[in-house]
Amino acid sequence: MTQDTEIEWMKLTFAELNAHAAADALVIVPVASLEQHGPHLATGVDIICASGVAQRVARRMVAAGKPAVVMPCVWTGLAEHHVPFGGTVTLDYDTFAAVLKGVVRSAARAGFKRVMLLNGHGGNAEAVAVAGGECQTEFGLKVAAGTYWHLAGDAFAPILERQSNVLHACEAETSMVMALLPEAVRTDRLAEAHGPHSTRPEGQPAAMIRRRSFKEITPSGVIGDARAATAAKGEALLDAAAERIADELGNARLWG
Repeated sequence: MTQDTEIEWMKLTFAELNAHAAADALVIVPVASLEQHGPHLATGVDIICASGVAQRVARRMVAAGKPAVVMPCVWTGLAEHHVPFGGTVTLDYDTFAAVLKGVVRSAARAGFKRVMLLNGHGGNAEAVAVAGGECQTEFGLKVAAGTYWHLAGDAFAPILERQSNVLHACEAETSMVMALLPEAVRTDRLAEAHGPHSTRPEGQPAAMIRRRSFKEITPSGVIGDARAATAAKGEALLDAAAERIADELGNARLWG
């Protein structure tokens, strides 16, 4: 891979990054969490998936003549609802927002004018959107934010058998990890990797947010059913997300 096609910030020199900034490259910042993902997945699932999606999005954009670079993942976020299982790292909002702001501020100081905070953890979704708006106001650059499976919309449903989008440690996430980092999957524990298909008690509307401990909802730590996961589904999910999100981020009107 040459410097013209390399999309990872950490693999580029300062001079190469200066050239990307001068070309108005989009900076994509994957944002994730380090937390329990059931009996069958390593705790880094959100890091693996958010980074994998971000890199595939950037490569599609570059191939279409739209410059983009991907920051290393912001690997920890808001995961209090997973703490009772153990193996989870979480921040408070002020610290999380400060980290995001530090990263975006650095991109601005390096000459970049557009940033996408691409989130890969459900517990971060609202906070990333708020922090992104604050960054835009404070640093004077254009900042968008979104969670990759929300941005993928209905693109995942035809690929999955037992759900229509990402849940938690589920068919979708397990499939993507099988494709991206198979050693992070404990295949001998897949038989245990299932749980309820929602975190919401009966009667809670989809528009209402109330976090509750996953320990109270799912003894396995899983929302959904990972037993149907395959690496082939994972590749299809990653490609579908990359295609949809690259098209969305490549829309010049978004950045007008």
